[in-house]
Amino acid sequence: MKLNRLGASGIQVSDICLGTMTWGEQNSEAEAHAQIEWALGRGINFIDTAEMYPVPPSQKTQGTTEKILGSWLGKNRAQRTNLVIASKIAGPGRREWIRNGESNINKKTVPWAIDDSLKRLQTDCIDLYQIHWPERYVPAFGAWQYDPTKEREETPILEQVEAMAAAIKAGKIRAYGLSNETAWGLCEFTRVAKENGLPPPASVQNGYSLVNRLFDGDLAEASRRTGIPLLAYSPLAMGLLSDKFGATPWPAEARLQKFPAFGERYKRRRVIAAAAEYRKLAQKHGLPLAGVALAFAKDRFFTASTIIGATSTRQLEELSGFFESKLSKELQEEIEAANALYPSPAAQ
Repeated sequence: MKLNRLGASGIQVSDICLGTMTWGEQNSEAEAHAQIEWALGRGINFIDTAEMYPVPPSQKTQGTTEKILGSWLGKNRAQRTNLVIASKIAGPGRREWIRNGESNINKKTVPWAIDDSLKRLQTDCIDLYQIHWPERYVPAFGAWQYDPTKEREETPILEQVEAMAAAIKAGKIRAYGLSNETAWGLCEFTRVAKENGLPPPASVQNGYSLVNRLFDGDLAEASRRTGIPLLAYSPLAMGLLSDKFGATPWPAEARLQKFPAFGERYKRRRVIAAAAEYRKLAQKHGLPLAGVALAFAKDRFFTASTIIGATSTRQLEELSGFFESKLSKELQEEIEAANALYPSPAAQ
């Protein structure tokens, strides 16, 4: 599998990344371990997790996903050097039970969170440590219009970068990244790091799919000019961009059905209509929609790795047939025509 470099970090990650947010909620430890073995067998070297996982998050399950990954790493220490492990520190305002509500990103919480994750992961270094969502107010998770009245007190970006730089110097992480970030944030973190002689972000992990193309605008330019690539999450829009959502009612076991309060942004009328349009295009070309969606997200010029997750290795195996796929020029043109009908951010 093709390897791509994460910014200036020197870290090389596979085109495909194994996502883990179902582990500990929809997947057992044994099922999760089977997914790891499956990924390694197909050339995937990159696994993404977070202190907040599994999702939907809860106080009862928080940290379980890292523990499940850690139990595998503890039994397979010889394999550790073959893997790039990414995790994330949760930001403020959403999960008050983490660190007793101390969820700002600062010189106190960053080492605290890293040490907790290292214990759960049973490793001595996290390869890529990401800020799960900005500490400052930004429109995110389906919102896109900026509202200055929602601004709040925030830790200076310099302090956040310094905290990450200190963790790199201590050998606890190799590089850091951003997630659910804006173009301004991506550029500002890069500027602050450069002006202070500190490491810049290595990557930015944002949602990206046929029905969420917000990254195509100013973020794409920021990514290219800063040299910081995208780690694309939800390329299948939580399963909406798959054939199992081709009829109603949706399958009861599907995440968008199983957790009705989660993934609201993928249940909007225009998003569902856009998915139906892409499903027609895929059928016209004799392809499964999931394969088209994966190939689309993976081959954008700004994408370093595309994160896939599933509740079974069977689902992962079905997707693996499209790891090397390229969309025809005709299909690409038809996708752009469909996007003109259902553009982001309206299709967020």
